[in-house]
Amino acid sequence: MKFFVDTAEIDAIAELNDLGMVDGVTTNPSLILKSGRDILEVTKEICDLVDGPVSAEVVATEADDMIAEGRKLAKIAPNIAVKVPLTWAGLKTCKTLSDEGQMVNVTLCFSTNQAILAAKAGATFISPFIGRLDDINMDGMDLIADIRQVYDNYGFETEILAASIRTVNHVTDSARIGADVITAPPGVIKKLADHPLTDKGLDAFLSDWAKTGQKIL
Repeated sequence: MKFFVDTAEIDAIAELNDLGMVDGVTTNPSLILKSGRDILEVTKEICDLVDGPVSAEVVATEADDMIAEGRKLAKIAPNIAVKVPLTWAGLKTCKTLSDEGQMVNVTLCFSTNQAILAAKAGATFISPFIGRLDDINMDGMDLIADIRQVYDNYGFETEILAASIRTVNHVTDSARIGADVITAPPGVIKKLADHPLTDKGLDAFLSDWAKTGQKIL
């Protein structure tokens, strides 16, 4: 499974990237706002930092404008994945850009039917939003499983990018089901290393070591 980090914060990306935990990055207008930086500037810096795909999202709502924005974003770096919403205009944009050889991430997917349309439009990635479905008392993991089954049934090459990851269990369940990628905030990725028994065991080892009165350095 590939790990994309869902942030526009350079320091957080760099820390995880140095550990080999970053296969790509996803951004959106909300994350750009949180970073407080210019979208073109921060996106270029992220693209220079990581080797994998960096999703940069269009903000227009009409297809012609989306296509123009997507082409501009694509010029930032070769590893840009233009991010478009799952609307008819977004699908038209996906088809146009993918035919031009551009990576496209179709986002805000909430149904299997939407995922089928994105795959047929040539999407590189489809981003089903797990957490937001959970918020309305639907099981977001069911959507990941359904898309996985349909894509496997028909050999669609679009990669399932599990998004709106809120918990470490979302990561585990996505991996178990067979999502190709997860994108999560840096804090969630770091929490994957946490376990109370690890902490307990380390405390016991350190206590015993202190009793030996020895030093390694």
